[in-house]
Amino acid sequence: MTKSAPALEVTADADDLGFAFRATKRGEVAIARHGRTVVILRSGAARAFLDDVANAGASARQQAMARVTGNSKRGNERSAAGHPRNRSGSGTS
Repeated sequence: MTKSAPALEVTADADDLGFAFRATKRGEVAIARHGRTVVILRSGAARAFLDDVANAGASARQQAMARVTGNSKRGNERSAAGHPRNRSGSGTS
């Protein structure tokens, strides 16, 4: 059995999050972070991802890959800093 060569390979830039993706002839998209495959998208998910990143810049591609892999900030970091459990000197030990 022979493996099919990647149809498209996109690697990361110097100021990136470490993500890269590879689209295969079979319609799969493998997303890697720092050289290790973290997720493989198939079928509709692969097509939707490729549509999202087709005209996106390098930064937007990195963010899209972070979202797909679940390795993205949740957007609540700033508000979570004010939560009582996260305040310094809360008095609980």
